[in-house]
Amino acid sequence: MAKTQTRPERRKPSAKGKRKPARKPLPPPWYRKHTWLPWVVGLALLAIVVIALRPGQTDAPAPGVPGSKPVVGDDLHSLVIDPGDPDTLYIGSHQGVSVSTDGGGTWEVVETLNGADAMGWAFTDDLILVGGHPGISVSSDGGATFEARNGGLPATDVHALGAGKDVIYAGLAGVGTFASTDGGQSWEMRSNQVGGAFMGRIQVDPSDDGHLLAPDMGGGAMESTDGGRTWEALGGLPGAMWVSWDERNNDHIIVTGQGSAAASTDGGESWAPFEVPEGASIVEFSPHEPKVLFAAVLEAPEASVYVSDDGGNTWARP
Repeated sequence: MAKTQTRPERRKPSAKGKRKPARKPLPPPWYRKHTWLPWVVGLALLAIVVIALRPGQTDAPAPGVPGSKPVVGDDLHSLVIDPGDPDTLYIGSHQGVSVSTDGGGTWEVVETLNGADAMGWAFTDDLILVGGHPGISVSSDGGATFEARNGGLPATDVHALGAGKDVIYAGLAGVGTFASTDGGQSWEMRSNQVGGAFMGRIQVDPSDDGHLLAPDMGGGAMESTDGGRTWEALGGLPGAMWVSWDERNNDHIIVTGQGSAAASTDGGESWAPFEVPEGASIVEFSPHEPKVLFAAVLEAPEASVYVSDDGGNTWARP
């Protein structure tokens, strides 16, 4: 059983509100660079595979909705909004990555990542991180190149990732929660009780690297206030596959399962059903625009992305 602890009083934004420091500008879109990309293969876990990078083609459009479907894989796991560009979205799967630069309207395959596992994505000011069955790969050049950073990890089946200002977190399937304070060069276990059933995303409070929220397939939303060492079950929804909070007010939480969701406006003290598009298993707050949410239906053949500009009251394909 996971250790529990008394939850400290949640810090709320001041009346004026504190904006987090402006992020450093990201390099030009990495998936459009004609460059070379290391990837993980074989017993060494990382072999440098030199492949020319070129944009892929969008898939056959859904009826009446041109290009609205991600175009890679049939087992999709993650939806990430680029922190530097509100119109750039990434969908990760066991077979690779799709990217959209028009808010989900059209998609391209990132061909150098075809066949690569991308169950979790995270961004810091300087790094892009991708996690999956081969482990964790990190780019410090805007995605032009990646390298494996698995030092100290007992296994490389990484189902969840999250990043704060100074700490990166990983959930290893069946193992627990790990953290790195040196950009992924080395890792330490934070909990062997919680983290083994995390999926996709570990949310890190932008104002506190030790305050975490994660979806647990066995226990709903889980919260830690000490950097992943101890966790409290917030509930919300059994079989949680994704959890997100509004960075402008982290008392507002949405936890999503397979085709259903629940929302809390009091930090997980109480929950209410939240309407999502049929089959959606991810709902993500936009870090850029209030009331804008993205939802993803990840199961083939209906895999697609939806957007809401009214806080989830209505949904439409981009």
